[in-house]
Amino acid sequence: MKKLEEQIIQMDYSEEMKSSFRDYAISVIISRALPDVRDGLKPVQRRILYAMSELGLDPDKPHRKSARIVGDTMGKYHPHGDSSIYDALVNMTKEYSLMIPLVDGHGNFGSIDGDPAAAMRYTEARLSPGAKTLLDHLEKGLVDFVPNFDDSEKEPAVLPAMIPNLIINGSTGIAVGMATNIPPHNPGEVIDGIIAYMDNPDISTKKLMKYIPAPDFPTGGIIINKDDLESLYETGEGRIRIRSKVEIENGENGRKNIVITEIPYTIAGNKTKLVESLASLVKDKVFDEIYDIRDESSKEGIRIVIEVKKDRDIDNLLNGLYKKTPMEDTYTANLLAVKEKQPIVFNLKSLIGEFVDFQVDLYTKEYEYLLDKAIKRQEIVEGLIKATDIIDLIIEILRGSSSVKQAKACLTDGNTEGIKFKSAKSEKEAKKLNFTERQADAILSMQLSKLIGLEILKLHEEGASLAESINEYKKILGDSRELYKVIKNRLKEYKKLFNRPRKTMLENTTASDYVEEVKIEDIFVLIDRFGYTKSIDLTSYTRASEDNLKEFTTILQMKSNDRLCVFTAEGNMYQVKAENIPRCKMKEKGVLIHNLCKLDKENVILYTSFEQLFEAQLLFTTKAGYVKLVSGAEFETNRSQIQSTKLEDNDVIVSINLISAAQKLSGNQRVIMLTEKGLALSYPLDEVSELKKTSRGVKGITLDKKDQVCYTTVIEQNAESFTYNDKIINTKKIRLKKRADKGQKLST
Repeated sequence: MKKLEEQIIQMDYSEEMKSSFRDYAISVIISRALPDVRDGLKPVQRRILYAMSELGLDPDKPHRKSARIVGDTMGKYHPHGDSSIYDALVNMTKEYSLMIPLVDGHGNFGSIDGDPAAAMRYTEARLSPGAKTLLDHLEKGLVDFVPNFDDSEKEPAVLPAMIPNLIINGSTGIAVGMATNIPPHNPGEVIDGIIAYMDNPDISTKKLMKYIPAPDFPTGGIIINKDDLESLYETGEGRIRIRSKVEIENGENGRKNIVITEIPYTIAGNKTKLVESLASLVKDKVFDEIYDIRDESSKEGIRIVIEVKKDRDIDNLLNGLYKKTPMEDTYTANLLAVKEKQPIVFNLKSLIGEFVDFQVDLYTKEYEYLLDKAIKRQEIVEGLIKATDIIDLIIEILRGSSSVKQAKACLTDGNTEGIKFKSAKSEKEAKKLNFTERQADAILSMQLSKLIGLEILKLHEEGASLAESINEYKKILGDSRELYKVIKNRLKEYKKLFNRPRKTMLENTTASDYVEEVKIEDIFVLIDRFGYTKSIDLTSYTRASEDNLKEFTTILQMKSNDRLCVFTAEGNMYQVKAENIPRCKMKEKGVLIHNLCKLDKENVILYTSFEQLFEAQLLFTTKAGYVKLVSGAEFETNRSQIQSTKLEDNDVIVSINLISAAQKLSGNQRVIMLTEKGLALSYPLDEVSELKKTSRGVKGITLDKKDQVCYTTVIEQNAESFTYNDKIINTKKIRLKKRADKGQKLST
């Protein structure tokens, strides 16, 4: 038992939670969700491309089953489930998401409509030419290799990307507490911008934007807030408003057609969402101007046709479509990437700077590798040339040696012990030999065909070429300007390979208001005792049975352009536009009034329409016995919440009575106030003064200590009774007194 207790580790639960969640968050940020600023790839993407490279799936090789690629990636490098790997593979094939797709897919890899890809056992893939620019020169040791998850394999920590993949293709990812959303850009523009930066590292963002004016989305469209992009590129954060590109065509029977030819990048891979939103607006009769909608898209491009009824305002309709459909959308950009295992928000210039620094490192290592290789080859060539000059001696050494080791020792160190020579002169010459290890190995493996005169000439030519290359490599490594020239020249070659005309147009467009044809109709607002609220049209109301209507404590008839006014005991008034009250069927429950106007825990005293309120007066009564009349016109406001009256500390409203103009003019109304101790006071309504809503009011009744008003009603002078809490109160026993008198005991 004691031994078991010694194995128990005591720890603070909160500290363990903090530590574990911190480790998890860092793992998600660094190892899963965010791209590396150098090659622009997330770990899963990098591992897929490397696994394909190891399988030899170059662009000129046959496609291989996606299941094989996923299996190799998961088994060797990425043990996180095959579905996530396949999803990443599919995303790298999409021409409507990436400016330069990294995987060449064969089979059904989904569509811009939102159709899913076929299962991995049916599709095939290979590397694209764009991916090769990220993978080339791996054998030259340009990047570090690290152990995989179980130390059974090695994988590159980063790919030697020779193109700015992060800026060109962009990236999207959600980590713990942060997210990245880097838009794609035009390859030619980006390369021009990088060259301009290399020519002048102090270039300003504004001048850099002459080369990279804006993102360029694969789906085209129009960026309509061009002037906001400088702030985005300066700070690394901003919003891009993208609008569909449309054309106006002549249709049948005098109608005009709005044809959508390019869509916002935000709905790339979900074009069906746009078509469905257009169709639902027509179905709900939001746009009466639309005659029909057709999706005529094909492999040639997008073509969504909106037929407009004859003699309708197309410009106004377009403004409405931009406002109420995904034809115009906002792309929230956040240039977040990982640098040295730290998530950092970059701006455009710093992103380019990171790429250039990475290229300097890559090209330096590449030319160091080439220099070392050339020097080693030069050493061998010089040895072979020297060997051909004394080939007879070397043959004599080889014939007289009893082993390769013995012959090699003679070639490198002049050791002639045990070797049989034809003459003492030959032995004397052999003792002078001092070939290097590498030269000796090359001589020993040299073919006799190398002794042909033409082959010897080739060796001399190769030696001269190597000497020239070595001088060139040393020149490049010794001068940063020469290194920059090499980088720029190769970038220009990539520009020729990947350049394409800009797809996304740039404009500065102010949003135009849509003038909607508002149809005003009668509706009924139904509110039950729990506060569930809904509206129905006149037809539904007339068809409803009395039993169904009994469920609702409040039924208000109003116009569809009116407002529902909600007064609470805490002295506030809330407004809800009738159009925001959900239109439901009788069987449907509706929405809580607290969700429509954010009442929180306040108690509702009165529901009324603003039209009814505006023409009337409100009689406010508080539990402390204060009363006042307020004109309904005082509550005219565009705000969703205002203070309806002034209250003393710990005082609340107990009753709000709506007094119509006819009631007030009749002079035949009286106020009856009831208290919790069973007292009642009745006085003419004319005794109550009309005050501002900001006033406290005047005393309506004199109360005993620990007594308070619980209810107030307004009735006609000759009314014999009224109902309170399901009890009938006889008004004949309540004598008419002056306002602010003490009430009389009431028996029911």
